[in-house]
Amino acid sequence: MLVSSSDLSNVKESIKEKIFFGNEPTAELIAILTVYFVQGILGLARLAVSFFLKDELGLTPAQVSALMGIVALPWIIKPLFGFISDGFPIFGYRRRPYLVLSGIIGAASWVSLATIVHTPVLATAAIALGSLSVAVSDVIVDSLVVERARVESQAEAGSLQSLCWGASAFGGLITAYFSGVLLEHFSNRTVFWITASFPLIVSAVAWFIAESPVSKDGSENDHTNLGSIQHQLRQLRQAITQKSIWLPTAFLFIWQATPTAESAFFFFTTNELHFQPEFLGRVRLVTSVASLVGIWIFQRFLKTVPFRVIFGWSTILSAALGMTMLLLVTHTNRALGIDDHWFSLGDSLILTVMGQIAYMPVLVLAARLCPSGVEATLFALLMSVTNLAGLLSYEFGAVLMHWFGITETNFENLWLLVILTNLSTLLPLPFLSWLPAADSQTETSKNLPPASVPDHEESFVPNMMPELMLPELESEVARD
Repeated sequence: MLVSSSDLSNVKESIKEKIFFGNEPTAELIAILTVYFVQGILGLARLAVSFFLKDELGLTPAQVSALMGIVALPWIIKPLFGFISDGFPIFGYRRRPYLVLSGIIGAASWVSLATIVHTPVLATAAIALGSLSVAVSDVIVDSLVVERARVESQAEAGSLQSLCWGASAFGGLITAYFSGVLLEHFSNRTVFWITASFPLIVSAVAWFIAESPVSKDGSENDHTNLGSIQHQLRQLRQAITQKSIWLPTAFLFIWQATPTAESAFFFFTTNELHFQPEFLGRVRLVTSVASLVGIWIFQRFLKTVPFRVIFGWSTILSAALGMTMLLLVTHTNRALGIDDHWFSLGDSLILTVMGQIAYMPVLVLAARLCPSGVEATLFALLMSVTNLAGLLSYEFGAVLMHWFGITETNFENLWLLVILTNLSTLLPLPFLSWLPAADSQTETSKNLPPASVPDHEESFVPNMMPELMLPELESEVARD
């Protein structure tokens, strides 16, 4: 039975609307989504890295938290990668070759973890190299995301961001359970070997990115680049001095900088509760599904809700739900007849959904703060600020763990850390007024005139969207 052209057209339109959230599934969009998908797949080694640092290298919770802060550095200096990629084209191209290189760097980092890394210093360098790999690939593809996101209507707000995060969450979903199962049968280093193959996918899809070569006239091209950069710097300076931009940025910084107890909880669940890698893989599977649920809830019900409402309620609910971790830490759940495993699964599920819902507006807000012509530049700087806050979050957590005497075997004061980190999430509430009001949040970026960058010129600093390579999105709430 032959399928009519109208039926085929209906199927294509249905796929476009339901799977791609209304975005045209071009080869370039598929390539962009593949990059995010690979970021999710890299979660296959997350548990292996945690056990490697804890068991093979013998690091304490505070040391692991401090290390996680250090490997965040590539995300903070991402604008620098933009300058490099735009100022030093390879074979006349600013995007494709850097995607290829990022894949090679990522593969090299995992191979080194699988072979030559035997000290904390080398481990930090190797993990940071992997983080650098993801950051470089992000800096290339995310500029395309922001350019597309800026033309979305309010009714479509966040659809592209949701699609990108969905691709990452789907990649994490596929590998979540296997991240634990593999550790039941193979060593940490074997898992690193397997993971080393995934960054090369980024190198492969680089050729699907639409890009025209830069002019061969070096002097003319340099002069044009210099003029474009100077023009954008003036526009950027004008943008960041506006309250409508720096106040929301300050709010996001405070929101992200509260201390995290994530590393302490990993040690608690493995050393005190004796959770096995296979079960931790199940937890990651549940949280990956929860991430997709959170994206769907935001896309379906919350994408038009004012930022102040979403941030306000998500902050309050996250702090309240985060306190339920006290039941697990004090073993009160056992007195209530709730097994540690079931309690951990349920708590992770709820907190991850909340974390995803809370974080999606960050992406939408950051994109909408960027005036035309300097989207990539300002978006990179905005998200670098939030990643600096993330670094401080891990370092503050490390300091608190040290103060409270929390080690790989001593969790006596973990309940204090839980209370303090959850209460700290309430700190941004007095500053909700810094966010755009409901009647102006779609007008923020319209306060500035366009930068009028020539059509053939790319923005000189691409941007950043995703979180760190190793800490997953659910940690944005579950960590506190």
